[in-house]
Amino acid sequence: MISLRQLKTRRALSFGGWIANFFRRFTLQKSSPQTPPLFTSLAGKIDFHQLERTLNYRIKNQMVFVQAVVHRSYLQNSNLSNLQSNERLEFLGDAVLNLVVAEFLYSTYPNAEEGELTILRSRLVNRKALIYYARVLNIWDFLILSMSASQAAEKGADTIIADAFEALLGAMYLDGGIKPVQKFIILQVEKALRNGFLDAPDDNYKSALLEFAQAHGMPIPRYSVIKEEGPDHDRTFTVEVFIGKESFGTGVGKNKKEAEQSAAEQGMARFVHDTQEQHRPSVH
Repeated sequence: MISLRQLKTRRALSFGGWIANFFRRFTLQKSSPQTPPLFTSLAGKIDFHQLERTLNYRIKNQMVFVQAVVHRSYLQNSNLSNLQSNERLEFLGDAVLNLVVAEFLYSTYPNAEEGELTILRSRLVNRKALIYYARVLNIWDFLILSMSASQAAEKGADTIIADAFEALLGAMYLDGGIKPVQKFIILQVEKALRNGFLDAPDDNYKSALLEFAQAHGMPIPRYSVIKEEGPDHDRTFTVEVFIGKESFGTGVGKNKKEAEQSAAEQGMARFVHDTQEQHRPSVH
């Protein structure tokens, strides 16, 4: 019979083996260069002069920008097996965007509390913001995707251009380092702020609450339906949000998603209030 300690040891070894295999596989992939003709054929589909004007950036390595605009749908219907979609660059661009926006807010609003900065950052890097930046820049004009994906643009266009925007940030970072991509991101953020982007209501309180909880080393918020009322065609849901064992808010809505957002909004209001109370000078 296997003891608990032996079971944990086996799991640790298994996980360690997975990590080792991952890095071995990564090294092999890295040492296998892309075939230039693949990029040459795709590069002809991109107006690089217009892309440089859009990004206000002089491109050095076109290959990385080709990858940034290739959607996975295009690869599914082609024989370009050695080419990757823009998803890896999207991962990198997301990290760069968060860092630059966080530093920008930290420097621009020196008197803002941590909770306020967290909410602002969430508003400036969430899906809605990415779509806004990508639309302003007409990112769709540079994308390489399948005919079916292009025809179905009405349904998935927002997600596609948001992902491509982050991928282009990743490409710019790899091609030119942090300075040019930092300048580009700050320019987009400042334009958005001047145009009143933050004045529009944002109901993504769940995302903001998650970010705030993680920033404070707290557990992931958990949502629980505590009441359902009304007939099937007109239900009303009451949801309570917990962080750890503590309740942080209760919300009501016509569906679970709406009720969860309402509860998260209460949770964020409590976070901001508590933060302000902690930094409020005492009166003697």
